[in-house]
Amino acid sequence: MAGTSEQDMSGWTDLLHSSTKLLEQAAPSAQFPPLQRNLDQLEALSKKLKAKSLRTDAPTQSIAATRLLAREGINAEQLARDLKSFELKTVFEDVFPAEATTVEEYLQQVHEMAMVSAIQEAQKDSLRSFNDYMLKVLEEDWQKEKRDFLQSLSRISALPRTNAIETSSGGTRSGQIASVASSPQASSGPIGMELVPLANMPILEKKASAYAEVVKNLNNAREHGLQFKPATAFKNAYDSLGHEASGGKSVNMQKMWHLIQTLMGENSTFQRNLSRKMSLVIGARRHLEWGHEKYIMDTIQSHPAQAALGGAVGNLQRVRAFLRIRLRDYGVLDFDAGDARRQPPVDTTWQQIYFCLRTGYYDEARNIALSSRASQQFAPLLTEWINTGGIVPPEIAAAASEECEKMLRMVDRVGRGAYDKKKLLLYALVSGSRRQIDRLLRDLPTLFNTIEDFLWFKLSAVRDFHGGTSAVVLNEGSAPYSLEDLQAYLNKFEPSYYTKNGKDPLVYPYVLLLSIQLLKAVLHLSKEVADEGYDIDAVHMAIVLADHGVLSEVAGAGQKLGIMDAYAEVSSIIRQYGSTYLRRGNLLGALEYYAQAAAAVGGGEVSWTGRGNVDQQRQRSLMLKQLLTELLLRDGGIYLLLGPRGAGEEGELVRFLNDFRVRQQFLLEAARQCQEAGLYDKSIEIQKRVGAFSMALDTINKCLSEAICALSRGRLDGESRTAGLIHSGNEILETYKYYPDVRALGYYIQFSRERSCFRARNCVETA
Repeated sequence: MAGTSEQDMSGWTDLLHSSTKLLEQAAPSAQFPPLQRNLDQLEALSKKLKAKSLRTDAPTQSIAATRLLAREGINAEQLARDLKSFELKTVFEDVFPAEATTVEEYLQQVHEMAMVSAIQEAQKDSLRSFNDYMLKVLEEDWQKEKRDFLQSLSRISALPRTNAIETSSGGTRSGQIASVASSPQASSGPIGMELVPLANMPILEKKASAYAEVVKNLNNAREHGLQFKPATAFKNAYDSLGHEASGGKSVNMQKMWHLIQTLMGENSTFQRNLSRKMSLVIGARRHLEWGHEKYIMDTIQSHPAQAALGGAVGNLQRVRAFLRIRLRDYGVLDFDAGDARRQPPVDTTWQQIYFCLRTGYYDEARNIALSSRASQQFAPLLTEWINTGGIVPPEIAAAASEECEKMLRMVDRVGRGAYDKKKLLLYALVSGSRRQIDRLLRDLPTLFNTIEDFLWFKLSAVRDFHGGTSAVVLNEGSAPYSLEDLQAYLNKFEPSYYTKNGKDPLVYPYVLLLSIQLLKAVLHLSKEVADEGYDIDAVHMAIVLADHGVLSEVAGAGQKLGIMDAYAEVSSIIRQYGSTYLRRGNLLGALEYYAQAAAAVGGGEVSWTGRGNVDQQRQRSLMLKQLLTELLLRDGGIYLLLGPRGAGEEGELVRFLNDFRVRQQFLLEAARQCQEAGLYDKSIEIQKRVGAFSMALDTINKCLSEAICALSRGRLDGESRTAGLIHSGNEILETYKYYPDVRALGYYIQFSRERSCFRARNCVETA
């Protein structure tokens, strides 16, 4: 030990001498000033450094490594934290060791590894994109379900509020309905609705209320065989709301109702020898002419100085005033030229003829054609087209088509067409040739400024032909242009093309109606989700179309629906709308719409008078009875349909079933359905109303036996049930005295009593 201590002291002494020499040799530096530390201070500093180390029991190698890192300016603690989060990743060389012996083989392996890596990364990206897409689709579906649910709630809240209050007592409801039916205000106001001022009602509720009143008046007129124009009535009802916020939209609901009104011919008369299809085409064309007349008047009012209309108010003067504005950059027009020798005026013959036809001024167009030398050859063709409603003879169509061919062959020195565009358009219109029309639109794609002008030209060129006459061809094998051709062309484009991605939602159903795709238009409009309540308008448009019986004419290109399929589709729409009244307890409102739903499958107006075919009458009878039974089973339905007494003579049932035997058969069948559904009280009431006392007693006897059995088993409601049934039986006993066949009924009652007692005794013995 003594030797060891002496060696340590000598070591410390040598270290002290070495440090002293180094201190003496070191030159003073301004960057590192000299520090004086004694041994105690050095020992304290070393202990402090030791305490900062990561591990107190670190081995000598770890301490040396930490000292080395500190000398190089590296933070050992930060390095340790980084090493903890460091993760080794395998590379393809680790998994697949390179065994190449040449550069080519090595590059081939590297290429394969790169391709495999790229494929794996692409798979990961595809999986990630698919998951993102599915989440997006789920989110969109959820948002759509949310919108549909909120929309359905808004539709229900927009329906009329009923006077009847939902109660659990059928008698209370009957009394309330009686008060509504007996009130003179209720009979003159909207059906089954509270008399709320229209100014205080939401717009959708206003619309539903106004339309419901029209439906009530329509049913009343059809029942009594009176004349009624449903499209006009619905249009007036909509106009009375005073709601027309177009918001920059080109088509509004007023325009839609005017189109329906014109299609049905309620504001004009057509030639009697025309088919229903051509009558619809002409109605669509007249609506477009009405719209263009408004456009001309608005243009003249916007430019009164250029129009120079003066005091003239004739149709031709309006067209010429419009041409002064439209052709103001072309110079002096022929009808304004005082001296033609001084400056050649612009010939506007074909412009005047076209715009007169476009605006519906047919007489003025014919007079201009007859008075102008430029149109002498065209005048007889135009006269024939006007007189026949567009159905010109084959020779007239052939002459017009031949003239089109001549004009198309005329070109100027630079190869451009040397003809008046309006002249070519008018000849093609009269010809009705599919080839001429397609060529005109192909060579002059910018000929029409608006879709209304395009559709007017197409509708004016449509020819009506059937299977036997479709073989009639014009010169050079040209076939006539048909309505199906127009529909097929319009259906090439998606609905978003017409509506500008939903910014103008009524344009697409407007185009469908103009192209006589009536059912397709109604179905699209009924599914349109908007705050304006277009689905409500769609239901009542369907009522108009079904009432006029036009659904069997044209279903639309690409749709192969039968006559009954189209009417059944519309009937389903009307019935679903009527069921919303039923769910809110408005039985009278539901009855009015149910009557229209049944009339729809019967062919419309003809079903009320029995002039429909046998199949339609049968379908109407079946649906009417089904819907009336649905109402009859509701609380208050018996009072509504049958009245306070009798078998429907004093209720609403007599409106639809006039014959007593038919009513009796219907009520007996309804009573049977009530029994099957377990509604014994309603079944007994209906049997008593119809006079089937024996059947009512049989039902009471069956129920009384069950009640006595329930009483014997100790059920609490058995006694009250038994007392009620005995009371019903006593009522029948009092009633049967006033019927002629008293004895037979008395025997039956006695037999029923004995059978009830026998059943009751068996129940007691069994218990």
